[in-house]
Amino acid sequence: MTEWHFYEPAAGHRLPHDPLNAIVAPRPIGWISTVSASGQRNLAPYSFFNLFGYRPPLIGFASTGWKDSVANVEATGEFVWNLATRSQAEAVNASSATTDQDEFVLAAVETAPSRLVAPPRVAASPVAFECKLTQLIRLETKEARALDQWLVMGEAVGIHIDTAMLEDGIYQTARARPISRGGGPADYFETREDALFKIHRPD
Repeated sequence: MTEWHFYEPAAGHRLPHDPLNAIVAPRPIGWISTVSASGQRNLAPYSFFNLFGYRPPLIGFASTGWKDSVANVEATGEFVWNLATRSQAEAVNASSATTDQDEFVLAAVETAPSRLVAPPRVAASPVAFECKLTQLIRLETKEARALDQWLVMGEAVGIHIDTAMLEDGIYQTARARPISRGGGPADYFETREDALFKIHRPD
């Protein structure tokens, strides 16, 4: 007989570590580059990130606290999402530091120019989305109490893909070895070809 651990989040989970981000996992990483109104560069990873639409392509990331990435997007209306890969995992982690320094310099990340927005791309990332802000939403509880959590939505107006990631014109997801965030303070996962399985939609 199955035993269940049930809890109401408002009352606490009663476990050694909050299970939520280990359950909804792995989570794709929003490695977001921005510039401030004065031109200061910023690079930071966000594990609350995803793609929300095809046409137009809409992506979003959520920040706990009014961080530099959110402030920069509000000020300029622009950001870049850079695909985080296994070879860049240490740099992704280093760029998460709370600092006033330029995270590109701090994490030894080389940049490449964007075409349609001011923030630079991560040069070694095989994919980058140049984005324009569509919505900046302060999140709320079920009682409509405002939280210090912010959802940034953007439309990808320009997309860069390393052609080495394409085979007969089809993007190969595992080829880039993208990483995702797991639960706990240090868990990450890598998407690999040997984990692939296929199920076709019913007619």
